[in-house]
Amino acid sequence: MLPFFAKLNVSSITEQMYQDTLISLQNKLADNTLSGVHSTGRMIFSYGLKIGALKTDPTSNAFVSKRQKTVQELEQNNELPKYLERDELVHFLQVAQEHGLDNDFETFNTLAYTGMRVGELCALKELDVNFGDDKIRITKTLYNPNNNYALYKLNTPKTVSSVREIDVDHEIIVGFQNLLTIQQIEKSKRPKTYHDQGFIFAIIGKFAGYPHVIKMVELRMKRLLKQAGLNLDLTPHSLRHTHTSLLAEAGATLEQIMQRLGHANDEITRRIYLHITKPKRKEASQKFGELMRASKKSD
Repeated sequence: MLPFFAKLNVSSITEQMYQDTLISLQNKLADNTLSGVHSTGRMIFSYGLKIGALKTDPTSNAFVSKRQKTVQELEQNNELPKYLERDELVHFLQVAQEHGLDNDFETFNTLAYTGMRVGELCALKELDVNFGDDKIRITKTLYNPNNNYALYKLNTPKTVSSVREIDVDHEIIVGFQNLLTIQQIEKSKRPKTYHDQGFIFAIIGKFAGYPHVIKMVELRMKRLLKQAGLNLDLTPHSLRHTHTSLLAEAGATLEQIMQRLGHANDEITRRIYLHITKPKRKEASQKFGELMRASKKSD
């Protein structure tokens, strides 16, 4: 938005100017990117309103219209995001268990088994876990753009649908309990400096108790991928896509997967689901054809 607004006084920006900016950007940016730009713009002007820098919010009635895709775009939109196949995931988690640093196995095992966003995982606290019923409630995400452990913020999740409660395998709950036990030991070692906020995926040693930053999770995954001989382009978010693919393979519906991941609607998740369930859809078509042929013979 800087090319449009950088040299203007913020109070001079009107609703029409802001909407025209969104329209101008529509042909240059992907729909999801433009939605992100608009969300950021809304936060900026909302803050300006809060501190008295402007009297009206030019974003209040603005909207991003969904662009109708061309036939060519629909035909070419077959690329899938990178994710691990089932045997690759098993291998990766084995390497994490054998060669991972503190928290590594529990971190990547949880991401793989839940499909959580890495920011949601870093923000997870003991109070978010129902240890008796093997459930976790996701209500926040970690924000730490400067990767300074002590300067983190907890924000509300990405969307309204991102606030959710999900069932998890008991193995994940046991992992949480082990991490919390380690944190109790850290707390006893450093009673005066320990950051006692109940984070499950917390640092040990210096900055004990503070949540891990996302960048560190990414670097640790890169290290383990190298040791495992797997694609180094994979990221913690790839485990979210991996979770989607394995849920689809296990027979979960698209609606169930969306709810578990905290999506109201997501094109990437839908593409992965359709890709994995393609054989089943082909089987359904074949069964329909067989049924009709059998009906014709009986006539």
